[in-house]
Amino acid sequence: MTSAVPAAPQQPVVAVLGTGIMGAAMARSLLRAGLEVRAWNRTPAKAAPLAADGATVTRTAAEAVRGAHLVLTSLSDTTAVAAALAAASEGLHRGQVLLQTSTVGPDGAVELAQRAADLGLVHLDAPVAGTRQPAEAGALTVLVSGPSAARAVAGPVLDAIGQRTVWVGEEPGAASRLKLVVNTWVVNLVGGVAECLNLAEGLGVDPRAFLDVVRGGPLDTGYLQSKSAAVLDGDLTPSFALSTALKDTRLILEAAGRAGVRLDLTAASAARFERAEADGHGDEDMVATYYAGRAPERDGD
Repeated sequence: MTSAVPAAPQQPVVAVLGTGIMGAAMARSLLRAGLEVRAWNRTPAKAAPLAADGATVTRTAAEAVRGAHLVLTSLSDTTAVAAALAAASEGLHRGQVLLQTSTVGPDGAVELAQRAADLGLVHLDAPVAGTRQPAEAGALTVLVSGPSAARAVAGPVLDAIGQRTVWVGEEPGAASRLKLVVNTWVVNLVGGVAECLNLAEGLGVDPRAFLDVVRGGPLDTGYLQSKSAAVLDGDLTPSFALSTALKDTRLILEAAGRAGVRLDLTAASAARFERAEADGHGDEDMVATYYAGRAPERDGD
């Protein structure tokens, strides 16, 4: 049974559990909006820089959540979120809103909703669409499903981290199902970018000629231009790490399998991500899938 949500404060205190690429960016957006932020990360060094931005960096998860109105989690997967909630359990109180922004898939969302209920929390399944740059700009799109009574408490937080909030419904996992559809488009789009660059290289075509041909037309996208530039400039600083993209792609394929849907392109994208990760590109941007398509060097080359 869902716990009652307390009256919404004018300025909610927010505990951010998980301060990687997305979590740190969202924490800074919250601080710019004037909200009080407490930040915790399992690896303290990742949270420490937020102190200079005005966050209270805590030693433990329980310290971060104690007295907070809303707990925002931004972690790698269901297991990591569950572990963070367990670590925070002594500081949690009944009626706190849990804004769970990680991509965990529909099963993960349902599991975490049950864990939240067991802890007396009000769970909002709230995966975000966007990567490092929109997160840093407070321009994410946030997909949310959960009790409508939590909207008042969550509203200032959602306004700070995103340019748009899409309320999907109250059913646990509804937002996560929609997020998998969004990510299917993303992983296959980046695979298409990588394969075009691979073919251009293989045929001796200047990839910039290809980019110029489509630039500004109906076949062009901002994603094509920005991801191609990352490869051509050799700057694969992650906006969305390849290993994270692989994790999400596996969630997509698992959900599709249960739904009886065959996703050939997505399966191929997963295979490319796996090859690139095995070659040491997991911590680079997801467009490092480009390296999975390069022809192996032959003896004597």
